[in-house]
Amino acid sequence: MPAHLRRAANWLGASLAVGLTAAILDFLGARATTAGMVFLVLVVWMATQAGVILSFYTALLCAVCFDFFFLPPVHTLTLAGPQEWVAMFTFVAGSYVAGRVAERARRQAETAERRREDVERLYTLSKEMLLYEDAAGLMNELPRMIQRIFSLEAVMLYVREQDQFFSSTSDLPMSIQASLSSMAQGQHPTQSVPGEITAMPLMQGIRPVGALGWRSTTLTREVAAAIGAQVAIALARALAIEASARLEALREGERLRSALIDSLTHELRTPLTSIRAAATTLTQGQGLDEASRQDLAAIVDEESARLDALIGEAVEMAELDAHVVKVHAVPQHTRELLTHAIERSQAALEHHNVVVTVEEPDTAAWLDPQLLGRVLRHLLENAARYCPPGTRIALRSRHEADRLVFEVEDNGPGIDPVDLPLIFEKFYRGKKSVGKGKGTGMGLAISRAIMTAHGGGIDFTSILGQGSTFRFWVPLVERQPRNLPESA
Repeated sequence: MPAHLRRAANWLGASLAVGLTAAILDFLGARATTAGMVFLVLVVWMATQAGVILSFYTALLCAVCFDFFFLPPVHTLTLAGPQEWVAMFTFVAGSYVAGRVAERARRQAETAERRREDVERLYTLSKEMLLYEDAAGLMNELPRMIQRIFSLEAVMLYVREQDQFFSSTSDLPMSIQASLSSMAQGQHPTQSVPGEITAMPLMQGIRPVGALGWRSTTLTREVAAAIGAQVAIALARALAIEASARLEALREGERLRSALIDSLTHELRTPLTSIRAAATTLTQGQGLDEASRQDLAAIVDEESARLDALIGEAVEMAELDAHVVKVHAVPQHTRELLTHAIERSQAALEHHNVVVTVEEPDTAAWLDPQLLGRVLRHLLENAARYCPPGTRIALRSRHEADRLVFEVEDNGPGIDPVDLPLIFEKFYRGKKSVGKGKGTGMGLAISRAIMTAHGGGIDFTSILGQGSTFRFWVPLVERQPRNLPESA
């Protein structure tokens, strides 16, 4: 329905509601006090549903009907004496105050709902941007992604490092291109762009990395700033990952370490963005109901846990790379090692059926139970994360020539062939796996480093749609080993 017809229907509905209410009260012979309360409720209801202007119109009609039908002399628009004037004044004042209070409550509820929706959209944008590990794919999809999530008319993106423009529409006028380019260079920090386009620079710290423009009148300044911060972080993260891949191919050790530190920085900032947006809404938003507060608190808790796990695994990986982790081999029975690993991962495995098979005789072997326990927990929790609840996870051990071999097998979705060469790389997560859990992309890299430090190895087999099997092994010796490497 067009807006002008909807407004006309609201005014007509208010008039009919007041007239019908007055007729019913008059037919029932209601007293003035009863009629005044009913009319006051009608005014408050109209304020909560249609706004203050229509509520004032309703209050005026109710005052006329109140005077005409219920204040002596009835069926006239005159008032008999001081008591009637006091009653009329009280009704009008009460209607005004109640209408303003109801209108304020309605606006606060609408504001809280908008903020909740904004946080949900920002969270959705953050998750979808994380699906792209390549900068080119992310830059091509970002304008359409932002346009779809925030219901904008058009979105334009300029990336300074590539000196490229991306748009959700087929054509991008030269005037807009020039404005976005100069804004990214820091020449025009204002948000006015020809063609009714709102724009802002994308900042990474104090350095502009590009500019973002959009055509819409509904996007608030706060939400636009949050979008800009997330886009800048996502672009910097994707570009850093690509740079890391190139540096690793060239085997430039110093530059590789810098790129990994940069990647870790961006991985830390990603959950911090969601935490900051949710916390800001919790501290500044008025009129939030309990359900909205619980949703925002859940976002803070989930992203904080992810941040804590990322920092812990980054420290673990740094210890392995710095050769400070030593192998302390002790005699250990295999079943005891497997049982302890399952107990430590009980929270992740509570919805799965874990089957343990140990080849007999289970003689004690020289190994480091702490390091191998960490590998087992990484693999068990990975299997639980990506497998549907109720599925089977098999944990096996056996002797094979001069090695003690362990296997973790699941019936999950398997690994995409595109991801197979990269799953042991730091920070790498398969595109199809990102949406199924909050992993950090470091567990398998840590497992490989531990097995190399232990003098063993790790590999895997996977069939898409049927499941995966991770297999790792340690040397099987009869006496305490003396020459195991300290780290990888």
